[in-house]
Amino acid sequence: MSRVVICLLRCDLRAHDNQVLHWAQDNADFVIPLYCFDPRHYLGTHCFGFPKTGPHRLRFLLESVKDLRETLKKKGSTLVVRKGKPEDVVRDLITQLGSVSAVAFHEEVTQEELDVEKGLCQVCKEHGVKIQMFWASTLYHRDDLPFRPIARLPDVYTHFRRAVESEAKVRPTLRMAEQLKPLAPGLEEGCIPTMEDFGQKDPVTDPRTAFPCSGGETQALMRLQYYFWDTNLVASYKESRNGLVGMDYSTKFAPWLALGCISPRYIYEQIQKYERERTANQSTYWVLFELLWRDYFRFVALKYGKRIFSLRGLQSKEIPWKKDLQLFGCWKEGKTGVPFVDANMRELSATGFMSNRGRQNVASFLTKDLGLDWRMGAEWFEYLLVDYDVCSNYGNWLYSAGIGNDPRDNRKFNVIKQGLDYDGNGDYVRLWVPELQGIKGADIHSPWALSSAALSQAGVTLGETYPQPVVTAPEWSRYISQRPVLIPRCSTNFFRPDSFAKSGKFSGSKAFCFGHAVGGPGLLTFWDQRKDSVK
Repeated sequence: MSRVVICLLRCDLRAHDNQVLHWAQDNADFVIPLYCFDPRHYLGTHCFGFPKTGPHRLRFLLESVKDLRETLKKKGSTLVVRKGKPEDVVRDLITQLGSVSAVAFHEEVTQEELDVEKGLCQVCKEHGVKIQMFWASTLYHRDDLPFRPIARLPDVYTHFRRAVESEAKVRPTLRMAEQLKPLAPGLEEGCIPTMEDFGQKDPVTDPRTAFPCSGGETQALMRLQYYFWDTNLVASYKESRNGLVGMDYSTKFAPWLALGCISPRYIYEQIQKYERERTANQSTYWVLFELLWRDYFRFVALKYGKRIFSLRGLQSKEIPWKKDLQLFGCWKEGKTGVPFVDANMRELSATGFMSNRGRQNVASFLTKDLGLDWRMGAEWFEYLLVDYDVCSNYGNWLYSAGIGNDPRDNRKFNVIKQGLDYDGNGDYVRLWVPELQGIKGADIHSPWALSSAALSQAGVTLGETYPQPVVTAPEWSRYISQRPVLIPRCSTNFFRPDSFAKSGKFSGSKAFCFGHAVGGPGLLTFWDQRKDSVK
C-alpha cells in the first residue's frame, strides 16, 4: 500500500529549511502539504473581544499562502488549502484517502496551538495513524539548550544569552529536494479564500507605510538579498535600527518570520556568509542578537504556559490596572494629545506596522502613564500587527508592564524625551499627525506648552483641531522649554553588543531588550528596551 503523509503547515509557510516537508519526502510515496484557515483565528480576542486577525495581517497571510502554493507547484507539488479546524480537516482527509500513514507538523508552545495538536493526536490515534512532530521555530533548537528541563530556563535574558552563547550551537539548515513527492491521486488542492470570505475589505496601502511589502517566502528571500547583498544595509543596522520613517532603517524581517516564510537559521547562515565575505561588525551581530531575543520569548512561553496571558504576569504581581475604555479609545485611535504616541498609533492603524522604538513607547505609555490593563494593548496589537507573533507580543507586553522578564523594577519610557531623541525635528509626527504640521521643529512634541499666539500661528486649537493631553507626567517638564499649562492629569507610576565571535557564538552585551521582530517588532521588529527609559 502506498504511504501518504499529511504535512500540516501553520507558522512555517516556506519550502526552504522545512523539516516537516524534508521528513515527508523521505518517508512517503505521496505528500500532502496542507494549510487550514482555522475559523477560531477570526473570532474575538480572549479578554476584550477585538478581532483576532485584522486586515493587514490577513492580507499578508493570504499572500503567503498563495506564494507557497506557487513555489510548491514549481517543485511538482502544490499546497492543499481547506477552511476548517485542522483536526477536523485532517480527520476528513484520513477518511477520504484511506492510506494515510502519518501526519507531520512543527510544534508550537501556546495554549490554542497546543489544543490543536492534542486534537490531532486524538484523531490520529482513533485511525491508527502515526504522529510526527518537529521543533523548528527558533534559531537554537529546544533540545540543544543548556537548560533541561525547560523549568530551569533563566528568568533574565542576559543569563539565558550567556549560557546559550557558551554551550549551544545553531543547527545547519536542511537541504531540500528540488522536486517533491506528488499529491495523492484525485485530491483537489482547494481554493485560497479571499478577504471578503472573512468579511473583511482589502486595506488600501498607505503611501506613508514603512512596510509596503507582500507576504510569502519569495518576498522574504528577496528582502534579505536586498538588505544584505544588494545594499549592504545590514552593515549599518545597529546605527539605523531606531529609525521611524521608510523601509530601510531596519531589516523588516519580522512579518515573514512570524508566518515562517523565512527560517531564522537561514538568516543566521547568511549573516555568517556576509561576515566572511564582506564585513563583521556590531550591526551584523545585532541582527543575530535580536533573533536570540525572539528565541527567548518562545522558550519563556514554553516554560510558563498560560501564565504569559495572566493579568498578574510571570511575577504574580497585584497591580490595580484600570479598564477605562475612554482612555483606551484615545490611545488606540491616536488621540491622546501626546503627538509621539499618537503618530505611532495612527501608523499602526493605517499600515499594520510600527517601529521598534514606537512599540516601546506606546506600550510604556499605556501601562505606566495611563495605568491601563496591559492585555488591552496586547490584544490590540494582536488584532492589527502584520508581524504578530504570540510569544514575542505577549512577552514584550509583560516586559513593558513590569510583570515579565525585566530585571529592573518600574522601567518607564519618557515619551517626550524619546520623541526628541528619535524624531528631533518632528518629521515623523508631522507625517502621521498632519493637523500639527504648522508647528515647526521639536515644539511639535509638546503643543500644550506653546503660547496661544504660537498655536494660532500654526493653525492649532487644542481641544478642537488636536486634543489636550489625556495625561501629563512630571518627568516630561525637564524636556519642555516652556512651562506646561495646567491641565488635569492622572497620577503616574514610574515604570550593547561588543562583537560576534569567530566561533559564531554571541558575546559581550549587557543590554536589556524588549525583544521583533525580530523579531521585533524594528527588525526584525523587536521591542528593544535599553537604558534610555526614565530620565
